[in-house]
Amino acid sequence: MNTLTTQPLAHVLDTLLAQSETITAEDICAATGLSAQVLEQQKSSKTGYTNFYARLKDFAIPGSRRTGELLYMLTRISKPKVVVEFGTSFGISTLFIAAALRDNGGGQIITTEFEPSKVARAQHNLETAGLADLVEIRPGDALRTLGCNLPQHIDMLLLDGAKALYCDILKLAEPKLRPGALVFADDAGDSPEYMDYVRTPANGYMSLD
Repeated sequence: MNTLTTQPLAHVLDTLLAQSETITAEDICAATGLSAQVLEQQKSSKTGYTNFYARLKDFAIPGSRRTGELLYMLTRISKPKVVVEFGTSFGISTLFIAAALRDNGGGQIITTEFEPSKVARAQHNLETAGLADLVEIRPGDALRTLGCNLPQHIDMLLLDGAKALYCDILKLAEPKLRPGALVFADDAGDSPEYMDYVRTPANGYMSLD
């Protein structure tokens, strides 16, 4: 038995994942009033992402239990003490990582979300699940919130926000990444700049798809 299978977290995750997994591209287009082509352009833009994600303030960014369980397992195995997450949304990934930290004996997650309503929802979900004591949510644009006051050593970095900023966020955290730190980037293929950076041998990363 682990924290994922116990209450109240199990119920919180079941509810959030049931909602998230039903969201389709058509739903997002209808909610935002933008075509699929414009949505893709904004997702990959370093300026348009704010408009894109603001329009999705009432949606949990679609995720899967499988991805969450992978994050849980990676966290259990690597035993990080400090995790930094880019892109909180409703806190689904945060919950999986926090559960692993709890089962490892403790730790800290610093996560950031620029949409105020999502910050409130994520905080509520973490408190309901009994994991809020492990998490610091920093409201605002990650280029600012993660640009200062990071811990001296970061053991794990999760990139799960605006794909156009993956490389920028990695470079902000890079001076604090301990040797051997784990970097997990969701849908990394949507960020060519990030992929080029981590696959350049001189930058010191080992990259797996």
